[in-house]
Amino acid sequence: MASRAGPRVKGTDGSDFQHRETVATRYQTCVALKSSIRKLNVVHVLIWLLVAAQVIVSQLSPTSHHDALADPFQWKYLYLLSIVPTTLSFMALPRNNAKRLVVSMISVGFFSVAPLLYGAMEMFPVALWLYRHDEAYLHMLGVVMCLVMAIAVPLHGWQLHYSKKLLDQWFTGMQKTK
Repeated sequence: MASRAGPRVKGTDGSDFQHRETVATRYQTCVALKSSIRKLNVVHVLIWLLVAAQVIVSQLSPTSHHDALADPFQWKYLYLLSIVPTTLSFMALPRNNAKRLVVSMISVGFFSVAPLLYGAMEMFPVALWLYRHDEAYLHMLGVVMCLVMAIAVPLHGWQLHYSKKLLDQWFTGMQKTK
């Protein structure tokens, strides 16, 4: 069918339907992945605030209440640096900045996962001793921190997984357009 001005321009007759569908699907996937990463980042910020509060309170507490509040383990100081990859991730998502997202993923390994693994090794003997001597009730904050670690490790794993899938979507889109 021709228009008044002559034949119809190629691509406007619906023949590029498959291309439009793949672009729409890729866009929807990217939006869903970005949403998941943002939610995981928010949960990470909440965990980070909990660790930061525990470190700050333990540093500012008077020595008379020192027994009631456990000293922070060394891994908690290192884990405070984990706000860097979260900030980079938040900054990378609005403009699809792949470089920032890659740096964020690498930083998650160094500043988030590594301190958590070190902390698990550091806290395991203490937790085992408290369990054997039935004194876990004295160090409830330590128990809470063990739970935080049990939540944080899979959280960072999912964050890395979704970030990798998002990068794959971004690079797939760039490969097809070239």
